[in-house]
Amino acid sequence: MNKYKIQSAIYPGSHIDITPSFFIPKVTYIDNFKGAIQFFKDKETIENFIEINKVYSNPVQLTFIGQDYTEPLDIEAVDLIISQYAGFVGQATKDYLKVNGILLCNDSHGDASLAKMDEDFEFIGIVTNDYAIQTSNLEDYFKLPKNKEIDLTSVKDKMKGLKYKVVAENYLFRKVK
Repeated sequence: MNKYKIQSAIYPGSHIDITPSFFIPKVTYIDNFKGAIQFFKDKETIENFIEINKVYSNPVQLTFIGQDYTEPLDIEAVDLIISQYAGFVGQATKDYLKVNGILLCNDSHGDASLAKMDEDFEFIGIVTNDYAIQTSNLEDYFKLPKNKEIDLTSVKDKMKGLKYKVVAENYLFRKVK
């Protein structure tokens, strides 16, 4: 993520996944799950573990907010939003993403489909199976069989990604406005 100069991130619906903090100095985790709230109570132990295993030199800045991410958040704008299997994170939190910031999301619940059709975002890449970032041949993604149109109402109602011809595990979008 050095290419994108990521120094801060939010991870709505993070559960107890602290992986981003090994690579990004300032991460805010947001989840209302009781297990996550309990886990993050031991912040000192978590920060010590991250400090030993992180890949950057800056001090760890870990914050946890134990609430629903769709409710208003008292946070600064960030460089990255991480959306993994937690609903329409990109739509609910895009106001907290800096212009030119990155949304990293999957399409499990349709979050990537919504971002693709959102004028606030530009589709800029995918994360490949070997964790490389691919920025070419993106026109192959988000195409339905028989050239059907993307039905956003269906995505929102079913909270499920669509069955595209070519898929990726994770998609990258840049916030353009």
